[in-house]
Amino acid sequence: MFDNWRIAMAGAGSRGLSALFSARMFTEGWASRFSRRLRAGARQVRSSWWPILQTAVAASAAWYLAALLLGHEQPFVAPIAAVISLGATAGRTGRRAVEWFFGVTFGLAVADLLMFAIGTGPIQIGLVVALAMAGAMFLGAGPLLVTEAGVTALLVITLDPSTAGLSPDRFMDALVGCCVALTVHSLLPVDPKTIVQQAARPIFVDLTSALEEASGALAAGDPDKAEAALRRAREIDVRVSGLKEALDAGYETARLSPSRRRALKRLESYAEAADSLDLAVRNTRVLARATVGLVRHGEPAPGLLSEAVLDLARAVEDLAGYLEEPGREQEALEKPASRFALKAAGEATVALDERNDLPTSVLVGQVRSTAVDLLRASGMHLDEAAGELDGAVSAASGSHREHPGGLAGTAA
Repeated sequence: MFDNWRIAMAGAGSRGLSALFSARMFTEGWASRFSRRLRAGARQVRSSWWPILQTAVAASAAWYLAALLLGHEQPFVAPIAAVISLGATAGRTGRRAVEWFFGVTFGLAVADLLMFAIGTGPIQIGLVVALAMAGAMFLGAGPLLVTEAGVTALLVITLDPSTAGLSPDRFMDALVGCCVALTVHSLLPVDPKTIVQQAARPIFVDLTSALEEASGALAAGDPDKAEAALRRAREIDVRVSGLKEALDAGYETARLSPSRRRALKRLESYAEAADSLDLAVRNTRVLARATVGLVRHGEPAPGLLSEAVLDLARAVEDLAGYLEEPGREQEALEKPASRFALKAAGEATVALDERNDLPTSVLVGQVRSTAVDLLRASGMHLDEAAGELDGAVSAASGSHREHPGGLAGTAA
């Protein structure tokens, strides 16, 4: 329900958190890890202070207005409705926000009617939730509204299971809370850059972790670690969908709010990278599946192949840093992510000289495809990315022929 808050909790810096949750964290001292976690938490609070303040103000305003306008002594449903609605709609388009607001009030109305008709108890709780969700679905609601209708019904029947008589009080309280949330959502929108950045960070974190786990599996010949990398890679798709929705909401907010129009240029970088990033996620999933096949007998892969996959993880980190702070990586690189992506493609191709069976060839092909996706996500056109990749592969192959073992020595 609180997807945007979970996204926010992924961390304020993709570099810090990708290292925090990677396998490398276990080689660091506890003091160092604790210090980094504190810094990541501090960055997260700084980047999320505005939605926190919005929600706190909306909760207070909803209680006050419900008490003032409706004369209710304990309008607890109003702030609950405001907090749920704002927490669920930050980073969503206006249409999706209205869906959530309607879901809150609809679930409440259904719960009130059913409590009056059948009373309360464990069986009634299940029945109320089921009927609220079914009713929302019957009216053509989307998955979000259906879930919200059930959650709201559950809150009402468990927090205040009064059956003294049918009363519109709680419905009116929820309506006030949703109106306050809608006002805050429309007039005081969250910074679109923050919305998109918080949706993108978990993608980079999980993508980096999946590649690092795949690299470790290849180096150790560990089938269990390879399966873990595949599971993590499969979980990223839903985050990519969240990023695209956040981009839609960000553009909508930036166009409608004069104070947020300066964010349009920053959003363009993410929008240009989104499709290529989606392809990189899919290719990483196939790469992880190929890793499972390659190490299924417990034999390590060629050392350069493991290093190539690890370099893809480093390229993802470079890309994340560039998108969050455009221009910073440009000081050191012609294109963000290019250094490690091209190095990965060269290393993977050279690894074929050591082992040239079908599973290895499939994995090398996926490394090269993922490298192209990351190059395109950094701003390269397809022809440019393919040309850079071919050049890097030729250079790596030539260097390997002239100095056998040179690349392996560098990787070590």
